[in-house]
Amino acid sequence: MWNIDLSRVVEQLSYDPSQPLLFNTGLFLLLFLAFLAFYTLLSGKRATAVRLIYLTAFSYYFYYKNAGEYCVLLSVVTIVNYFAAIAIERFRSAAARWAMVFVTVVFMLGQLAYFKYTNFALSEILPFFGEEFKPLDIFLPAGISFFTFQSMNYIIDVYRGKMKATHSIIDFAFFVSFFPTILAGPILRARDFLPQVHRPVVVTREMFGTGLWFIIMGLFKKAVISDYIGVNFVNRIFDAPELYTGIENLFGVYGYTLKLYCDFSGYSDMAIGIAMWLGFSIPANFRSPYKSQSITEFWRRWHISLSSWLRDYLYISLGGNRKGKVRMYVNLFLTMLLGGLWHGASLNFVVWGGMHGIALCIHKKFRELLGHDKHYESHGIRKIGAVFLTFHLVCFAWLFFANPTFQSSMTMLGKIFCEFHPEFFMQFVTGYPVVVTLIVLGYVLHYLPEKWNVGTGNLISRSPFALQALYLIIIILLVIQVKSSDVQPFIYLQF
Repeated sequence: MWNIDLSRVVEQLSYDPSQPLLFNTGLFLLLFLAFLAFYTLLSGKRATAVRLIYLTAFSYYFYYKNAGEYCVLLSVVTIVNYFAAIAIERFRSAAARWAMVFVTVVFMLGQLAYFKYTNFALSEILPFFGEEFKPLDIFLPAGISFFTFQSMNYIIDVYRGKMKATHSIIDFAFFVSFFPTILAGPILRARDFLPQVHRPVVVTREMFGTGLWFIIMGLFKKAVISDYIGVNFVNRIFDAPELYTGIENLFGVYGYTLKLYCDFSGYSDMAIGIAMWLGFSIPANFRSPYKSQSITEFWRRWHISLSSWLRDYLYISLGGNRKGKVRMYVNLFLTMLLGGLWHGASLNFVVWGGMHGIALCIHKKFRELLGHDKHYESHGIRKIGAVFLTFHLVCFAWLFFANPTFQSSMTMLGKIFCEFHPEFFMQFVTGYPVVVTLIVLGYVLHYLPEKWNVGTGNLISRSPFALQALYLIIIILLVIQVKSSDVQPFIYLQF
């Protein structure tokens, strides 16, 4: 009974591009519980250095399981930014400091551009010279956009004097590689995260319960709602929109809107919960974004760590609103356009980013004409109308974000506006009863008052440990019941 197939164990623990180590897999659960058992023994202040090395080693292993040999790239990025920050502090000349941060940022953006945009650039350039384009075999490392932006905000903050450079390579390596956030965020700020590193690990009962609530929410969003409606409906629509009626395409867009939110916010929730179990606090990345009354409010609620990064390190660097109104609108539009390109080299992402940039500019102008400040909120029927309009603007933009080609987006729009066929609505409902139920459930839960969510979280966090364990077992059993044959990767891993 103790005969263990070591080759099988080694195979499971080795890098396999088809089997990434994700939060919603059984292997991660087993490895994390084993990791956590030893981690609790290192919670004392005297064990800080050992604990950080242990955490960093596990983070690198976690990244290895998802990106293989690109652990080397992660190490290079860490070393370059670590020494560059120290050099910036030591240089007395403003020109030398600026040159150092410029070279570092160019290096960071250069390696990101190579992996994300080389094939796109060649496909656009080579035809002008009569050359046939053959895509290069360039693998996009998991999480590269996130740890690149995370490292860049550190180097820029040191340059701006908002924080001191850390002189511990272990501290910085831990910050860059922190496994709950490395693949899909939230994008951490070094000035907020690094001060937590040397504090004694204290995980109170309330912290454990709150972390459990975030993990349960994340699993339910990702593995129950997002994966099920994606595999059984949404993916089919976006793979071949021409095969379906307009009403099916419309509900495909509504389904994708929910699927993307549940997938990405589900990852963020699990990351927050896992970090909390480790004794670390990381920022919320979503705040019920589809409740937004304007596109400006949407970007205060959606992917908060990225939108705030674009504001602080791109929009403000371009001049923000300090150089006149015309320049402000140009900066706002460029920020969103580049935010679209951050997601990938595709005309669809350019259109998506451009649409949000234009929408933000229009909203800012109307707010100015109406004399509303940034804290203004509508009430009653106006609020309902504002939320409805904002939601559908976001849905319309997601249509371009989700499709693999611009032509697919136009095909889907053609079906919705020219071949709608509302008479097939009941046929659609009866044909996809579980999908429709989960879509309705997902939106109902999303639009519930925030105090209900807080109340449920407080109830779970204050429950006895045995009851908390039961909650976790129930959600795991539910995931097992509805999961597809293959583990569905998180959508934002491709960015």
